[in-house]
Amino acid sequence: MLAAVIFDFDGVIADSEILHLRAFNQMLAQFQIEITKEQYYRDYLGLSDLDLLRELSSRGLLEDQERQIEELAQQKERIFEKLAATESHIIDGVREFLDRLRDNGIPMAICSGALAREIEPMLEQAHLRHFFEVIVSAEQVARGKPHPDGFVLALDKLNLDRSPSISADQCVVIEDSHWGLEAAEAAGMHTVAVTNSYDAEQLSMAEKIVDHLSELSLDELNALCE
Repeated sequence: MLAAVIFDFDGVIADSEILHLRAFNQMLAQFQIEITKEQYYRDYLGLSDLDLLRELSSRGLLEDQERQIEELAQQKERIFEKLAATESHIIDGVREFLDRLRDNGIPMAICSGALAREIEPMLEQAHLRHFFEVIVSAEQVARGKPHPDGFVLALDKLNLDRSPSISADQCVVIEDSHWGLEAAEAAGMHTVAVTNSYDAEQLSMAEKIVDHLSELSLDELNALCE
């Protein structure tokens, strides 16, 4: 029986993936580096900012110094915040889906590779913050997706002061990338993929694939958890 739904943020709730790419490229221009859209979606989309920059460093494109990587991540974050303040929007159908879960008493959480200070303002601006009991963001875990740490932490937080507690196999995770799906599966949770960032073929490991959240019924989510 379904007991909780955990959402990725970028590409599932907010149409903000492309803004992250633009912010990275504006920051990386100082090094004459540009990540193409194809490269970003193929190699980097599911990673946290720090993990993406570490990957560029491992490929010899940036210096292998953690202090510099952290400074560059902060530069990228400032650029993203400016872009998101004027250009981000909530994906169609999300609000209605959240309403349906709330009306049926389903607890909701976010587990994202983005930072809390990137997520929270967009949720507040869209008047969606109240839907989520828990937000787990990149700075709260040592290992980002595809590691399961974020989803495990989200469930631990959902279970604070909750009795009976929710088990992993009572959770459905909604993701838009294979990194997130791998992390959810490793956490022992059920998976739904939305084709906002990748086509269905690239998300084939998900238990269910939809083009829009409006296609998902509560009965289908319950069935995944049976």
